[in-house]
Amino acid sequence: MNNKKKNEGQTDFSYYGLYLLDYLRTNRFEQATDEAFIRERADRAAGTYERAMLEGYPAAGAQELAMRTLTEGLRYSKYAILREVVENEFADDVPEAERESFTRKLLPLVGNVFSVYDLSDDNFALSPDYDLLYTELTGAVVLYIDEYGV
Repeated sequence: MNNKKKNEGQTDFSYYGLYLLDYLRTNRFEQATDEAFIRERADRAAGTYERAMLEGYPAAGAQELAMRTLTEGLRYSKYAILREVVENEFADDVPEAERESFTRKLLPLVGNVFSVYDLSDDNFALSPDYDLLYTELTGAVVLYIDEYGV
């Protein structure tokens, strides 16, 4: 049984590669189509796991270090942040069944709002900048809904 055509050659990713691919796709990261990026990250994560095991870490600790390496700088996607704003602030305006399509439609229109923020900082949500971004996105969604509706 040949699944390579079905999965467009991605069946040969390692465990870490498949995990990262799913994570990137689920959170709509731009790197989801960058096979070289995924392979490089997966290789680094596997190396981190191997080194940690050789240093005497328990398997769970080695796995935690590997996953941190795998997702470093990829904690916050534009899509996930915008989706959070829509879910939290516009639950009454955007029906649950329409939130995903609404968020996908709106994302390219608010891209410039993200441009001044460093989403690669793994501690971004703890910074005052996160609150500013959240507020700006809320305002952008209000303006969009006022102008075009849901």
